[in-house]
Amino acid sequence: MTYYIATVHKDTDSDYGVQFYDFPGCITAEETIEATQIIAQEALIGHINLMVADGDEIPVPSSLETILSDSDHQDAIAFLVIHIPDKTFNRINT
Repeated sequence: MTYYIATVHKDTDSDYGVQFYDFPGCITAEETIEATQIIAQEALIGHINLMVADGDEIPVPSSLETILSDSDHQDAIAFLVIHIPDKTFNRINT
């Protein structure tokens, strides 16, 4: 099993924004903190599927300490651990 950490940010008058340190550009947002986990997992799976289709290497998950040392993630209000089953992705050569 592989687990990736997502950070959750909330600005006044905005939805909860989710981003992944290991996947720059993989972001999503939702109105409630509870809904962020579902939408974050869907976003990450979709992002990884595109990477696999493009032949990109999937990164090894970073530690929480590494993520917190990055200024873009230090002000996070929550952390989500997103489980990605090891056999979710298969590259299909056409």
